[in-house]
Amino acid sequence: MGKSFSEPLRLFLVRHGETAWSMTGQHTGLTDIPLTAHGEQEARALGVSLRTTAFTTVLTSPLRRARQICELAALGVVTQVEPDLTEWHYGDYEGERTCDIQRIRAGWHVWRDGWPQGESPADVTVCADRLLGRLQGLYGNVALFTHGQFGAALGARWIKLAVGAAEHLPLGPACLSILAYDTGSCHGAGHCALEYR
Repeated sequence: MGKSFSEPLRLFLVRHGETAWSMTGQHTGLTDIPLTAHGEQEARALGVSLRTTAFTTVLTSPLRRARQICELAALGVVTQVEPDLTEWHYGDYEGERTCDIQRIRAGWHVWRDGWPQGESPADVTVCADRLLGRLQGLYGNVALFTHGQFGAALGARWIKLAVGAAEHLPLGPACLSILAYDTGSCHGAGHCALEYR
């Protein structure tokens, strides 16, 4: 039986699996590196857990590590590349670790200060809000394959928090989070909710 247009929207937000840089804590923005062998195993295991879910739409970041986990999860739905799922542009700090950045810029904090020659929290807020606005036109279960910091920012904006609150929503490699509506609310349509798995 086909999906009903009355089914509420649920966003299955997936961070890509392990990469060489995620192992070392290096900030990986637009550098297009692949998953490690372990990251590929994480992707296949995630696919097993998602196999019982029927998806109406599957969207992926254009970056290789996100496309790989999407392909290896093999959800059986035609995938569309969505540029707004790309990780932050880290500018001058691409490939650096937070501890090394703070040695040259004491007190620096990504969620407050952003990236020199890259994106600011305000830039990411605009991107996340634009994407969420478009996603509101969809229905049913939608898979989003993305990245750690942009995924966390998307989760914060879904529940109407400032993007800086995303520091409290860390996404590990191959992490699955579900953005949905709390339909148990007595206010009718329900409130946005976030669930980790």
